[in-house]
Amino acid sequence: MNRMIENTRRLLAAGLLVLAASCSTSNTLAPSTPDITNTEVAGFQNVQPGSEEDFILNVGRRTYFTQGSAALDSVAKATLDTQIAWLAKHPRWLLKLQGFADDPGASETALSQQRADAVMDYLAAGGIDRNRMWAKGYGKDRLVRDCPDTACRSQNRRVVSNLRDLRDEP
Repeated sequence: MNRMIENTRRLLAAGLLVLAASCSTSNTLAPSTPDITNTEVAGFQNVQPGSEEDFILNVGRRTYFTQGSAALDSVAKATLDTQIAWLAKHPRWLLKLQGFADDPGASETALSQQRADAVMDYLAAGGIDRNRMWAKGYGKDRLVRDCPDTACRSQNRRVVSNLRDLRDEP
């Protein structure tokens, strides 16, 4: 019986060693495995710092709102803080803020303008010159999704920050 217990312990110990080795993140066990975590994604190698693509891919240009509100929550503020840092580094860009709303029972045009204004006020408070920005509310125009589901409609409650070389329509 002792011999059987000893063999079982050895088998368990060997199994644990094999399991530990297979879970290792070290390349010493598999030196031929390429590190694909930090490799560049095809198509994005030519994204220049300070470009519109850089802003879209690395900063984020959409700020979302809760239903019926133009108040900025902590997630929205984090997005806008990232925009502030990027815009401060790249002062050549102007910013068109487009507000949207898909909120039943609300005046969508007025609410979308309030959202765009809230984003502009936050960016200005963060040091971005108001002369570089303009805001317009579009209401339900340009819906991301036209659907009755609340979770789906939440994608329509947004402000999109678009970079411009020149000022266009207000």
